Amino acid sequence: MTLTRRLRARAALGGVLAAGAGLGLGELTAALAGGTSPVVGVGTQLIDLAPGPAKDWAVKNLGTADKPILVGAVLLAVTGFALLAGVIGASKPRVAVGMTIALGLLAILAAATGRTLAANHFVQVLPGFVTLLVATIGMFLVLRSLNLNPFGGRRGRKTAAAEGSTRIVGPSPTRPNDRTADLDAVTVGSGGSGGSAAAGAGGAESGERETPAGFDRRGFLVTAIALGAAGVGGLAVSRVLPGGVDDATRAAIKIPAPASRANALPAGVSADVAGVSRFVTPNKSFYRVDTLLTVPKVDPRNWELRVHGMVDRELRFNLADLLGRRLVERDITLTCVSNEVGGPYVGNARWIGVPIADILQEAGVRAGADAVKSTSVDGLTIGTPLKALADGRDAIFAVAMNGEPLPFEHGFPVRMVVPGLYGYVSATKWIVDFEVTRFEDFSAYWTDRGWSVEAPIKTSSRIDVPKGFARIKAGPAVAAGVAWAQNRGIAKVEVQVDEGPWQEATLALEDTIDTWRQWTLRWNATPGNHRLTVRATDADGQVQTTDRAAPRPNGSSGLHNTVVMVE
Repeated sequence: MTLTRRLRARAALGGVLAAGAGLGLGELTAALAGGTSPVVGVGTQLIDLAPGPAKDWAVKNLGTADKPILVGAVLLAVTGFALLAGVIGASKPRVAVGMTIALGLLAILAAATGRTLAANHFVQVLPGFVTLLVATIGMFLVLRSLNLNPFGGRRGRKTAAAEGSTRIVGPSPTRPNDRTADLDAVTVGSGGSGGSAAAGAGGAESGERETPAGFDRRGFLVTAIALGAAGVGGLAVSRVLPGGVDDATRAAIKIPAPASRANALPAGVSADVAGVSRFVTPNKSFYRVDTLLTVPKVDPRNWELRVHGMVDRELRFNLADLLGRRLVERDITLTCVSNEVGGPYVGNARWIGVPIADILQEAGVRAGADAVKSTSVDGLTIGTPLKALADGRDAIFAVAMNGEPLPFEHGFPVRMVVPGLYGYVSATKWIVDFEVTRFEDFSAYWTDRGWSVEAPIKTSSRIDVPKGFARIKAGPAVAAGVAWAQNRGIAKVEVQVDEGPWQEATLALEDTIDTWRQWTLRWNATPGNHRLTVRATDADGQVQTTDRAAPRPNGSSGLHNTVVMVE
């Protein structure tokens, strides 16, 4: 490897280590102070700035892996940028420092303009400042150890190339034993074996040539180790810090017995078929679709919900206030608007919470209001039709899920649950603000991105068994799955085999109109490939539409089908 290549390689490594130290200590600062993590800040901005189709593609194709993939992409981009800065720094050190400063400024800008969980703006951008400072100092130290002074140009000498001459470029000849110098003998000439070897290794050179003065090996090694330790150590410590309240604090919350309990599940509520979705979705299996790269861990002792806007009385509640009110327990199925036909983003749980209608009645809604703008702890806003919160359905401020306080991933300490509406207009997690208003006076996060203002859930059904392209034996066979039409209920499910007649499936017993309903069809499977298609009819008599529609702007539609191979 030639001198120039070695120099660039060392500078590139130093650039990556400097950026890594900045990010690592920035992450540690975020964990300690509660500000916006540099990686999370940039990643969240990418989520917010991404066009709607890009978000749809990510949810459809990446599922719950979309967030770690985005974090990985951000880290990969930073690594590539830092490598480039280091390589450029080998010849233009000032540019390398400028690129490193730009990287830190990006972290600050992302924090300053994005959504945040921080208590104030200074804390919000503090991790970005730490990233900027550490990465810039680190890059400067790397360049200095390579004898590349960002403020004084490249420290080297210009040597005249004379035929057959040998020049020692490095420390002063009066200090031949200086161990910190990397001595490089450069032989220039066209005659003799020495000249030919030099020309073959470094290319033919003539006239004036700039060569670096060597580098401080010990200084570079110490700098590299220090920066690497800062980066890895900062990141490691930031990951072991609690970052808010821990699960023990959440589990210690005592949920009072609800004044109105849900009915016991009917004995026949679940289809007796292996592979069908469990009627009650366990908390750990419940889908999660949101815009946050890290899950908020809100301290319940400091949490407060403000109710204001077009009301007669502004109200404020802490968690103890809500837990002291009348609680109800309800089984409700939630559906994400991003769910494709036959998709996984639907689940059923037993919730405990305060009826939102009770809060609205106490606050006193003024004439002309038609919407509620709810805000999450991270600043995300959701718009909900006011009529859906006061028409008698079981819309609640939920505090518990399947018998325990809400999991952090699902909105602890309080979230909204509204049956019959897709989550992006109703299911605000980590809620802190509830403003009664009018749709014409605000726009919410998702409606700004092309989704409909109102989004009632469409009648839908899904085949769970058999899975697509499953191989089964000829003879008696079974198909089974779930159907849902929250706030209306499911009255009938039918299945079609190939192009044959629609056959009515056997419905499991209904829990409530707000939960999904399981179904089963027994059929005679003949050898060959067969396509099974399902459709549902809700309690209002509305048959599931055959019209195919993508999730945007108000939910997918069409019939789910699967192909099975019968042997």
